Amino acid sequence: MKADDRFLKQPKDFWATVRTISQEIGYTNRKDKTILVPTIGNVRAAFFKLNLSMKRIEDSNGKLTPFGECLFDYYEYRADILNNFVKNQLMNREEAEKLFMEVRKDNSFQCPLPMNKQSGDKKNYAFLTGMVNMLIESNIGNLPCNYDPRSLTTITHDSMPLRTLSRRVDGAFPAVINPVAIWEIKEYYYTKTFGSRVADGVYESLLDGMEIEELEEAGHARIQHVLIVDDYFTWWSCGRSYLCRIIDMLHMGYLDEVIFGKEVVDRMPVLVEQWKRMLSERSANNFEPKS
Repeated sequence: MKADDRFLKQPKDFWATVRTISQEIGYTNRKDKTILVPTIGNVRAAFFKLNLSMKRIEDSNGKLTPFGECLFDYYEYRADILNNFVKNQLMNREEAEKLFMEVRKDNSFQCPLPMNKQSGDKKNYAFLTGMVNMLIESNIGNLPCNYDPRSLTTITHDSMPLRTLSRRVDGAFPAVINPVAIWEIKEYYYTKTFGSRVADGVYESLLDGMEIEELEEAGHARIQHVLIVDDYFTWWSCGRSYLCRIIDMLHMGYLDEVIFGKEVVDRMPVLVEQWKRMLSERSANNFEPKS
């Protein structure tokens, strides 16, 4: 899924407000386990407790300001997209394995089909990563792709490093040097709890997005940043608050797209076509970033 245009390019204080309210009143309804939409009463109580002013959200007569209207529109949107779309895209292990086999069929792929990091009976293919790789190979033609970068993403100028990202990503097109797109994959089909490793994965994506934003501000063409996640138990049963954070990151501009579970089959071919056009345009324009 891509961001809703209504909430892109909101100022930093808008997202500070979103986070503050969510942190104070919570992200989910405890009774029915759905994503919470705060009321104006909830927000007033939270701001009173935190000794914060409501003047950006409502006027002296209690009428919502344009900022306040956008804020509550966003909460409604975030709850709706998670409750009614994202939840239904997430798969369990059995569903992911079945879809993996459907994508693989009898084709002879050259891309890596890595195994997961489990042992014993849990040892199997990394289903989501394998599907991403196969779908890219099926649509990429004869162009190169780095399915498993073993080095940091680097952007160059005049054959010298201009920026180098802090973390290794899970894939880069066409290469880890001067990519037009990078992606990260978070699949947790065998986890039994929402641990710190999963939470860290969300914040790592945030760091990558912030570095890409700084790079763009320095004059480089946009690098498309995609996050691909799956496992119903991990993300929905245990990690709904982190799904909210992912939707926030998407609309803050730190991610260009988030792909949830089975959505990968429809969205990856579309993204690959976009990447191919981006690469062609960049080559035609002989783009070189500013120093």
